[in-house]
Amino acid sequence: MIRMTKLADYGIVLLTHMAMGSDGSLHTAQDLSERSRVPLPTASKLLKSLAHAGLVVSHRGRNGGYGLARGADRISIAEIISAIEGPIGITECGTGVDGNCDLEDICAARERWVPISRAIERALQDVTLSAMRPQPEALVRLSLPTRVTP
Repeated sequence: MIRMTKLADYGIVLLTHMAMGSDGSLHTAQDLSERSRVPLPTASKLLKSLAHAGLVVSHRGRNGGYGLARGADRISIAEIISAIEGPIGITECGTGVDGNCDLEDICAARERWVPISRAIERALQDVTLSAMRPQPEALVRLSLPTRVTP
C-alpha cells in the first residue's frame, strides 16, 4: 500500500479549512485545530512548517493568525506534501537524493523508481488546494450536528 504520512494528510486538511474561508482571511492555530480536529500541538507545528515553506503567512498581534500566501488555486498538493515531508518519492532512491538507501550502489531497480516518483509528483502538482475544498452538498453534511443514538 502506498500511503502519505498522517502529518502530510493533516497539513492538507488544515490548508483546506483555510481555503474554505474568504480570500485574505486569517485563522488561528486554535481555530483551525478546533474546526479540523487536528490536535493543537500538531496544527501549530504544521503551520510553522507551511509558513517556512512560503505556503502560509503568519501575522502577529491581537488580530493575527495564519493566511494562505497565495490563492488556493495556485497551491498544489505536491507543494504541501513537499513542505511537510521533503521530496516526493515512492522509495528513498526515487526522490533523486543520493545516500538515502544502503542498497543504492547495487540496486537493479533504482533507475526505474525515479521516473515513477516524478510521475506521481506531476500528478500531485496538477491537483490544487482549491480542488480539495468540499462541494456545496458536502458542506451541508459537515455543518449538520451528529446524532448519537444510545
